[in-house]
Amino acid sequence: MALSRVCWARAALWGSAVTPGLYVTRKLQLVRSGLAWGAPGLFDLPFRSSKLHLSPKTDVKNLISYVVTKTKVINGKYHRFLGRHFPRFYVLYTIFMKGLHMLWADAKKARRIKTNMWKHNIKFHQLSYREMEHLRQFRRDVTKCLFLGIISIPPFANYLVFLLMYLFPRQLLIRHFWTPKQQIDFLDIYHALRKQSHPEILCCLERVIPLISDAGLRWHMAELCTKIQHGTHPAVHDILALRNCFSNYPLGMNQLHALQMKALSRAMLLTPYLPPLLLRHRLKTHTTVIHHLDKALAKLGIGQLTAQEVKSACYLRGLNSTHVAEDRCRTWLGEWLQISCSLKEAELSLLLHNVVLLSTNYIGTRR
Repeated sequence: MALSRVCWARAALWGSAVTPGLYVTRKLQLVRSGLAWGAPGLFDLPFRSSKLHLSPKTDVKNLISYVVTKTKVINGKYHRFLGRHFPRFYVLYTIFMKGLHMLWADAKKARRIKTNMWKHNIKFHQLSYREMEHLRQFRRDVTKCLFLGIISIPPFANYLVFLLMYLFPRQLLIRHFWTPKQQIDFLDIYHALRKQSHPEILCCLERVIPLISDAGLRWHMAELCTKIQHGTHPAVHDILALRNCFSNYPLGMNQLHALQMKALSRAMLLTPYLPPLLLRHRLKTHTTVIHHLDKALAKLGIGQLTAQEVKSACYLRGLNSTHVAEDRCRTWLGEWLQISCSLKEAELSLLLHNVVLLSTNYIGTRR
């Protein structure tokens, strides 16, 4: 009797477990209780709204997007406030921020070029013209910025640096932080400084005429100096005819006197306040870099350069291109390349003097 009761109870339990009606009722109760407490039910997972399925990554992205949007709005309001109430300071602030962005972009590009050189074992003279010119200019900019960094190291010296930058922008700031008017004015000032050395360099050439052994070369040198002093722009063949004078004594790179090197350094916008040994090394290095640039530019073609690139290239080589028309700049640059690409390494002293010989009397430069 007891055994039959146990069997009957077990059968009743199994029967209730497999009864469809009771199973569905139990599941509905679980689902309702889950919805009441905010927990997802088993049957509603495929039908949930996408808004309830946010991953942590999506939340972070939304937060970053919100912060960036709010920052832009606040920054725009700040700019408008400065523009209305402090217009002069706003101009300086805008130029400074743009300059920082341009300098950072230049730094990233220079790093890419250097990385590519290291990976593929490329030398400086094997780069393209634009890459070579970018590295050359970036090195000069970094050298100027490095001076500011050094003088701002002492405590509270950064406030003095900002004052000096405001008072002496030409001497302390690079071109990225100049206003458009300052760029024209400062380039005129720099050209006026290097033009002061032109008469001294021509006098040095006249003094060495008796030291030239070849009579024909002596005549050509005297004729060239006379033409330039009387305001005549020399032809390319007049300059190339003297290439032998600049390959050895008395006008070779290793035979130049200290006074000549100081004058040539001023003509190249390099500091003349160095010992003669360092002056000679720096002039050699600077002239060699320009010679490599000339070869790369001749390979690229002047026609591929933009107007700004043409004017920058002319200014580097001694021509005050800020007041010369673009077509005349291209003509002058073509004459320079014709001379430069004809010279050997031993004749680079002529390229150094060419900064004076070819630019002194060019049309539009006599101001």
